[in-house]
Amino acid sequence: MPFRPRRRVHAAVATVIATAAAVLAVMLSALPAAAHGFSSTVYVDVTSPEAGHVRTELGLEYDLLVVSAADYENDDPLFRKGDAAFKDGNSAAQAAALDAHVGSVLTYVNERFHVTASGKACTPEQGGPFGIEQREGVPYARLVLDYTCPGATVHEVRAGLFPDSEGYVRDSKTIVTYDLDMTSGSAALDARHPSFSTQQSLTERFWEFFRLGAEHLLTGIDHILFLLALIAGSRRLREIVLAATTFTLAHSVTFVLAALGLVQVPASFVEPVIALSIAVVAGWPLWRLWRRGSHATDLRTAGDGRLSLDRGGWARLAVVFCFGLVHGLGFAGALGIEQAWSWTLLWSLLVFNIGIEVVQLTLILAAFPLLALLRRRAPLASRWTTGAIAAGVSVMGLAWFVQRVSGM
Repeated sequence: MPFRPRRRVHAAVATVIATAAAVLAVMLSALPAAAHGFSSTVYVDVTSPEAGHVRTELGLEYDLLVVSAADYENDDPLFRKGDAAFKDGNSAAQAAALDAHVGSVLTYVNERFHVTASGKACTPEQGGPFGIEQREGVPYARLVLDYTCPGATVHEVRAGLFPDSEGYVRDSKTIVTYDLDMTSGSAALDARHPSFSTQQSLTERFWEFFRLGAEHLLTGIDHILFLLALIAGSRRLREIVLAATTFTLAHSVTFVLAALGLVQVPASFVEPVIALSIAVVAGWPLWRLWRRGSHATDLRTAGDGRLSLDRGGWARLAVVFCFGLVHGLGFAGALGIEQAWSWTLLWSLLVFNIGIEVVQLTLILAAFPLLALLRRRAPLASRWTTGAIAAGVSVMGLAWFVQRVSGM
């Protein structure tokens, strides 16, 4: 009898948590369905064919370039021609629309992209007509700009294309590969870090990719929900370690292969499957609670303390591994690098991945102990909490899946 008040308290706490999870699911359902689809990536390749000459090849998302340049210059004909060519999917018409309004396009680009040599601005001029190429099924405009620079041994690239203030994308980043000033490598620029110098150290350049990886996971709500589903479905530390390790190994493989251009899968497939993975992994603890009740576990600890897996545990790890492969494609699409193999590029990719893993580990260390403590002190409230989290995340995943498949 003396434990009944405590049970009522635990039940009340569980009810509050379940209600909060339901509210969270409703709030999240109002967010954009594509966690990666509302950002844009600019690709820049910088070289120096000769002294005093810097050549940049820019890859710019075609439809975004059209609406941004047309809006900036009040060029309605550019918008009409460019939009019609985009809807038709005609590469020749797309290039022709840009060539016909090259003044508006160059004004926009040169206002937001700069190259300097030892602090002095380089003079740009267009090098050839526009070209159109496909990146992950999306048309990109290829623009070559040749810069006349004063003699210098240090160059700086500054990018501010497609800012948030324009309202067309959530954010944009610029991936720069360069072979300049007797050094080569990659750099990642965004609104908070809009420039890089060839004088930067290797540590500084790698830090850019580490930060980019960390920020990507923190701002990628779908990946965070997938991780939350893994945590909610794991009853022991060993279980979440196995699941997280399996996920890490899987997404690391496809991330590197896709970023190096060795594997190509369209975003129209990747994004819906990522959403489906959230629903499936979150539904696992619900199924387990229904099938086995409060004593369910897919991991068993033998008498000698060693860990063993039952059939359900192996099945869960297999599901996590398969979905991890798809999440790796999503990470690669967010980074947006598709270059040939090089050690410099490989290290940049690995540092980006390390940034993802550090945030992932931090989230696990923050959330899992709280759930473990609740399981130990209040098993009933723990089951309600796990069920509420899993249900909310699963509903959100299914909602995103439907939206991404239907294109809503």
